Amino acid sequence: MKPFLQLYRGYANEQELIVMGHVLKREHTYDFERKKLKNATSILKLFRIKTIQNFDVYLHYNDQIIHSKTLDDGYFKFCIPLEKETHFGWMPYEVSLKYGNETKICKGSFIRPHKGKLGIISDIDDTFLISHTNNIFKKIYILLFKNVNDRKVFTDVVAHYQALSSAGRTNTEEVNAFFYISSSEWNLYRFIAKFTKIHKLPKAVFLLKDIKRGITDFFMSGRGNHDHKFEKIKHVVEFYPTLQYVLMGDDSQHDPILYERICKIFPVTVIAVYIRQTGKTQKKEVKKILKNLESLNVAVCYFKESSKAIEHSRSIGIIK
Repeated sequence: MKPFLQLYRGYANEQELIVMGHVLKREHTYDFERKKLKNATSILKLFRIKTIQNFDVYLHYNDQIIHSKTLDDGYFKFCIPLEKETHFGWMPYEVSLKYGNETKICKGSFIRPHKGKLGIISDIDDTFLISHTNNIFKKIYILLFKNVNDRKVFTDVVAHYQALSSAGRTNTEEVNAFFYISSSEWNLYRFIAKFTKIHKLPKAVFLLKDIKRGITDFFMSGRGNHDHKFEKIKHVVEFYPTLQYVLMGDDSQHDPILYERICKIFPVTVIAVYIRQTGKTQKKEVKKILKNLESLNVAVCYFKESSKAIEHSRSIGIIK
């Protein structure tokens, strides 16, 4: 079997470039547009991925070839110091691997945001992608039997995200730093990336949970410990310390608690927190957390409909 290189979107600041990916034992060609049982088979195959540990990978950047190896789960991450760079926006990078006498080169992209004021960090499930996380059986059913074209976004969420993406920008080529940080695993990366493209959501860096390698893991997808999410959000805010952040989440799991921790650590940096209401009523514990955030001078919005979130963003001057 030929090893397969899966690259993810990277990101850079003034001093450092970070790009990452996985080396798999073979290429998995998934057709996310299949119907019903065929879609279910495709999704289940995603959780039977076999990875290769300690495999040689080479980053090609700025006329350099930088050598590293994959970690135990086949994941690799290059953190490279940058010379003073002049380019901004989305830019290409290449990673290669060698197999026998062959060299396989894969192209990816990374963002170095144009200087701006705003960074947006958003959860995925039940924040913009309707997933029914509150009901595990319904969530699994939809993941298995609804293909990428049948999955839905919340009304007006795309308009809100696009407005946040271009907020404060006069040049249409320039966009704000956008991150999708989720408890979904890397297994679902290609599905989520395709979904965001179909619905014209802002192009973003994905930071997902460690890859799963067994069917039993599928049934725990997106569940369990959410500390990785906290650590990834904290990393992004530290990586771009001069930005002011908008955090987007929902009340189905732990977003309000995680976001409260972030706001306490970065009291100047987070300016707004948006929490989508997923049930019929607002949760008392979420309202209590958001009230506490208001006392830290963070603008908060607990909303059912994205139109309300858009109104709130306008009222505090984030978007026009």
